[in-house]
This record gives sequence, structure tokens and C-alpha cells, in this order.
Amino acid sequence: MKAYYQDDRVKLYNEDCLKFLKNLPSESVDIIITDPAYSGMNNKMNFGNGRIVGKYKDKENGKWFKEFKDDPNTFTQFLLECYRVLRNDRHIYIMFDSFSLLSLASLMREVFQVKNILVWDKINIGMGHYFRRRHELIVFATKGRKKLNTKSMPDIWQIKRITRIEYPTQKPVELFETMIKVSANKNYVVCDPFFGSGSSLIAAIKNNCKFVGSDISEKANETTVKRYKRFKAFGLDSKLKPTKLPATRNMFE
Repeated sequence: MKAYYQDDRVKLYNEDCLKFLKNLPSESVDIIITDPAYSGMNNKMNFGNGRIVGKYKDKENGKWFKEFKDDPNTFTQFLLECYRVLRNDRHIYIMFDSFSLLSLASLMREVFQVKNILVWDKINIGMGHYFRRRHELIVFATKGRKKLNTKSMPDIWQIKRITRIEYPTQKPVELFETMIKVSANKNYVVCDPFFGSGSSLIAAIKNNCKFVGSDISEKANETTVKRYKRFKAFGLDSKLKPTKLPATRNMFE
């Protein structure tokens, strides 16, 4: 499998998530943090003009990116591959929307040891059909036993969502930094099979970790490489102020 881009700290692939994971060696990554491009909610509710993935009535659905076919069988394959590539005594964070949480999240208990459901409070209210959304959910699980780097981290994280985005569903770097700060050590290999705009990559590099990831979208790869090169050369990325996090052990110096 040929990398789309790589250097001594980063490897990026323009591949389907399952193909990408199947080509990674067993027990080769230290932490998985990812936000899959779920298709379930949009397919089930059949929005006429979904802001997340474009206009479904357009030719070829007009989607901004190809969604993950998140039926139970495919999602179980995905989880099993995540388990295989993750080293023992390590952590995994998977983000869920409200539909996929009910339809798929329970499958994680068949593969990993689920420890908690975390709430990302976006602070600013968003869109919604019955209640306007202000949060997303993250299932935190382990392979084996590994303690968090701090005992003072709450299960609700208040981090402002990004309102002016270059890529659909772009997440703030601070969200992924929170996962890394409480679960990773220096030079851990961070893996994201759906890296999208590259926020997880920037979070990994900022915290002295390595990164390997994939996205099926060529636009995602182009956006992420451009973003990473700019950060690597000038230390510049988001203008958002970093969120203050509880103190952790000093292992990122």
C-alpha cells in the first residue's frame, strides 16, 4: 500500500478505511481516535437538503465526501481490524452521532472493553429537527488495561465547535488533543482511519506523537497535507484559542 504522503513522523493514505487497516501490521498503533463518516442517519431520515453531506436530490447525491457504509457487519469488521492493529493495553476513542450511537455503539462491547461515553459540549447550539444539537458523543474503550494520564478529567468536554470550516464536519484540534493528552505517551503512534481535515494529525504532532491515517477522499488528503506542511513549517494552524485542560503528567516535553 503506497502512502499518499509521508515523512519521519506522518504517514497518510488515500484508501478505504478497511483496506487501510488490513494493510497495517498487527499491534502497530498506540491509540485510535476517529470520527467515522456515518451514513445511517442521512439514509434513514432522507434529508432533502442535508448541510453535512450536501443535497441528496442532486446527481450522485452531491455529497461532499463518501460516507462509511455503517451496517452492523461492516462496522464489526472495522472494529475487529482496529482491535488487531492496536497494541495491548491501549485506548480507542470513536465518535458517534445520535443515530449511530443507538444502532452501532453497542457492537464495541463485543470487541473492546467499553469504559465510558464522553460528551463533547460544543458550547454553541447547532441544527436540529426536534431539539437543536449542542453535543456529540464519544465512546471510550480499551484493549487490555491502561490507566488515564490524569484522574481529574471530567466526562463532559466543553470545546467550541468550528463555525467557519474548510472541510465538512471539521472538528477542533483541541478535541483530539484532549484524547491524546489523557491517553498517550511521547512518540505514541496515533491512528485515524477517517482523518478528514487533519485535525487529529495536528493534535498528534503538537503533542510529540507520530501519526498514521487514511481517508478515502482525495480532497481530504490534499487538505490535510497542505495543512500539515503549513503547521510543520510555520507552526500555524487554527486561530481558535486552545481549551484549558486539567493538568496531566509531564510526558509531552
